[in-house]
Amino acid sequence: MNYGNEFEMIVDTLEKSGGERELLQSNKVASIVVSGNKILMKNLVAGIHLQAEETDAGVNVKFKIDDNVKMEYPVHLCFGVVHKTGKQVINSAYMIGNNVKVEFMAHCSFPRAEDVQHIMQAKMDIADNSVVKYQEVHFHGPEGGIEVIPVAQIKLGKNSMYTSEFKLIEGRVGRFDLDYAIDVGENSVAELNAKLFGKGNDQIKIKEVIHLNGSHSKGIAKSRIVNTNESSSEVMGEVIGNAPYARGHIDCTEIVEGLKASASAVPLVKVTHPLAKVTHEASIGSVDKQQMETLMARGLSEDEAIDVIVKGLLT
Repeated sequence: MNYGNEFEMIVDTLEKSGGERELLQSNKVASIVVSGNKILMKNLVAGIHLQAEETDAGVNVKFKIDDNVKMEYPVHLCFGVVHKTGKQVINSAYMIGNNVKVEFMAHCSFPRAEDVQHIMQAKMDIADNSVVKYQEVHFHGPEGGIEVIPVAQIKLGKNSMYTSEFKLIEGRVGRFDLDYAIDVGENSVAELNAKLFGKGNDQIKIKEVIHLNGSHSKGIAKSRIVNTNESSSEVMGEVIGNAPYARGHIDCTEIVEGLKASASAVPLVKVTHPLAKVTHEASIGSVDKQQMETLMARGLSEDEAIDVIVKGLLT
């Protein structure tokens, strides 16, 4: 398979997961496309600096965004393995300057995976008065033969905001093990979101840790997980209030549909300062039967009704 075909397959799955091919072809959009350990394309715009090098197993990527830069379009990151087997290790570093506004849109494509491992190791430093949004959408094939291991360490300065969303609702999850940790500075806000739909014998593990280290800092770890068939999930959320007037919350909802599916939630809240406050709520249940009956009365089958309810929860 030549690199041209690999590029087309990655872009094709990008479109299937809601991305736009035209943005990759625009000279106004910063982007990089990586298949396995091959850099197929990269484009820069004013204010953003990118260093990328190929390794034996993947790529090393470094982004630096200058002070006072307001990115008009999201930075597009397209990673994937288009073969049935393979390993991809992405080591990434992000240096975000002061007074920056930027969105990263990551599309990760594994349309034929039968024995694939994807490891994402990221470090992000966000300076003061900046707003950063990171969205990651995965497109997996139907076999479930993939292991995804995203690991991130994030640090927020003062008066900044960081929002992340990981989403996979199409294709099989396979084996998924997310580990995020974030330090939140004074008057800054962090929001971590994860949405996954487990099928077959998929295994989902999520660990999110938020350290509220600055006064008036805020953080929320929010997850929405659905398990069907024999899939399982384990969600571990941890929020620690270390500063005055820090506010944190853990919000976990897991749905189990089927006798062999399972789910667990382990929220941990802790305060080390008397003026900090941290709360949590976690629920594990089944699909709402009244909603399902209403949809079935309108002509949907049971499986179709469940699918509609699940998609609504994860959208």
